[in-house]
Amino acid sequence: MSLRPSWIRALALCVSVPVLASCASTSTGNPPVLAPSTSAAPTGLTVTPPSPDPRVGLRAGVHDAGEAIWNLRLLSNTPKPDPFDATNSDLAFVGDYAIQGNYNGFQVWDISDPRAPRLRKGYFCPASQSDVSVYRNLLFVSGEAPSARLDCGGQGVDETVSEDRLRGIRIFDISDLDNPVNVGNVQTCRGSHTHTVLEHPGDTENVYVYISGSSRVRPAEELPGCVGVMPDEDPNTALFRIEVIRVPVNNPAAAAIVSSPRIFEDLVSPPRHGEAPADVAAAEARGDFVVQVEGQYRILRGRVIESMLDSIAAARGGSTVTAADSAALRQALPRIAAQLFGGEGEGRGPSQCHDITVYPWAGLAGGACGGYGLLLDISDPVNPRRVDEVADRNFSYWHSATFSNDASKVLFTDEWGGGGGPKCRIDDPYEWGANALFTINDGQMEFQSYYKMPAPQTSLENCVAHNGSLIPIPGRDVMVQGWYQGGISVFDWTDPANPVEIAFHDRGPLNPDRQTSAGSWSVYWYNGVLVNSEIARGLDIFELTPSEVLTQNEIDAANTVHLTHLNAQGQPHFVWPPSFALARAFVDQLERNNGLAADRIRATRQALDSAEGRSSSERRGALNNVASSLENDVARSVDPTRVESLVEAVRRLAAAGG
Repeated sequence: MSLRPSWIRALALCVSVPVLASCASTSTGNPPVLAPSTSAAPTGLTVTPPSPDPRVGLRAGVHDAGEAIWNLRLLSNTPKPDPFDATNSDLAFVGDYAIQGNYNGFQVWDISDPRAPRLRKGYFCPASQSDVSVYRNLLFVSGEAPSARLDCGGQGVDETVSEDRLRGIRIFDISDLDNPVNVGNVQTCRGSHTHTVLEHPGDTENVYVYISGSSRVRPAEELPGCVGVMPDEDPNTALFRIEVIRVPVNNPAAAAIVSSPRIFEDLVSPPRHGEAPADVAAAEARGDFVVQVEGQYRILRGRVIESMLDSIAAARGGSTVTAADSAALRQALPRIAAQLFGGEGEGRGPSQCHDITVYPWAGLAGGACGGYGLLLDISDPVNPRRVDEVADRNFSYWHSATFSNDASKVLFTDEWGGGGGPKCRIDDPYEWGANALFTINDGQMEFQSYYKMPAPQTSLENCVAHNGSLIPIPGRDVMVQGWYQGGISVFDWTDPANPVEIAFHDRGPLNPDRQTSAGSWSVYWYNGVLVNSEIARGLDIFELTPSEVLTQNEIDAANTVHLTHLNAQGQPHFVWPPSFALARAFVDQLERNNGLAADRIRATRQALDSAEGRSSSERRGALNNVASSLENDVARSVDPTRVESLVEAVRRLAAAGG
């Protein structure tokens, strides 16, 4: 929607000389410095991070950059192979393999030895972004760039309308990983910036793919049915909708769009924040036009300002813009900007989602949709239904979502600046470019707090909240997340009102002289390791190390969870098999949280050690005795829920024979 008619009307009120006096300028001055805030640790969790923070002041470099690491161990860093010198994007996992998207295609890494990953297959197929997902023997790859070709050629597509162009989803059969076969493509009107694979529990014959397309609408001459106008002009517009593709598992070539849900119905334009202090200062130094509206700083430049200046010159009968015209515009700008930006809530809401994270176990999805976070009911996979929505002035671009394992909470990320800007500077507001944490009660989301990677980064480093996943620490909500050149951050959000960082890794800027894109696009826990897609430097693999806030028992219990596959936007439900590590993890947590008296902690550990050392027949009885004893502790514990979890873990271990 063009802003031109609005600013022309506003300008008309302020360009005449008599009116200019009533359009008095409001000086922007120097914006307040908003330093990152700090959050208290969750109840019972005392964290002592390194001080000073070693992430601050790291030297620049590609593979020789300075590094800072805390409570993690870097197992390997594998540089990009040729011809994948473009941007590395997202990850998917199947078996012993990590599949890494790249703007030039995808790479299949054998990570069975995480200290020495091996490239199994590199598949050249330029597309942008080439986000990847898997289901059984099928690989799905997003394509959005107008230059992407059906034949995967690197020569691009020059024509405005071409039958060679691919904008949508590619489907590969990867039964033979050495020879992926393109077995189907589904073209969409806006391409596929990202996509979501939904494995619906009630339908094993099909898999569903939700398409989030954010590019311009293709001409109908290239793909019939594509309409790029507003809904009041044509109700069949490709705007304000997502696409649902049904893929028959045994016949993926028959994949097709089966619905186009309009999950944005009735949403209005959300509130938005203005510019950051550093961006305002830089704009003023350049001589850009900066204005403050309702306490928010706005920067206006480019064709909008040029047109305004031309209009002022024309109003006085001139043909060229003078310094006086610029001065007149600066004086009139506050009133113009108030009309331009003061109408939040009056226009339409978002026309697409960026990411949709599905959680089939809970029947829910989290839609990160530009100006809103949506809670969706996906019990009918073809017709997802919006049940709640949230907006936040502190958020710029709702990017992705993650649920807690019990689906009682959801976390949304804000990709302020689109991932290309340095948004973790010392004076950037803590709440901007962060995560927003919500509880879910009766289908309604209730805001709790923000979390932002706490180490300030330089203006040379693109940095903002990006992709990550839960780590299956039993009894806790722990997440690992990529922050581009802010590195990776592991944080505990068990208490959603008080999230706290418990581990990190970071490198210095890629380039010492100018901002260059790099850093963690995404990082995910997968079967005991943290795998990081580094935009410029390749593939990293980490493991957690014990610390004051994470014991070896908790790590070992997490590592008993085994996934057959993992997709970025398809969240699995974690179930822990019976193990002594699981029981001991709960004991460690009760000790940390002062949930049981010290003598009961000591006695329980001794009893578990004794039971583990017995024969299988004796072990069962010993474990049941431990559980019975612990049941007496539930009522007198300050953490009865965790004691109950411990009792259940011990009972299950006994039933499994120890």
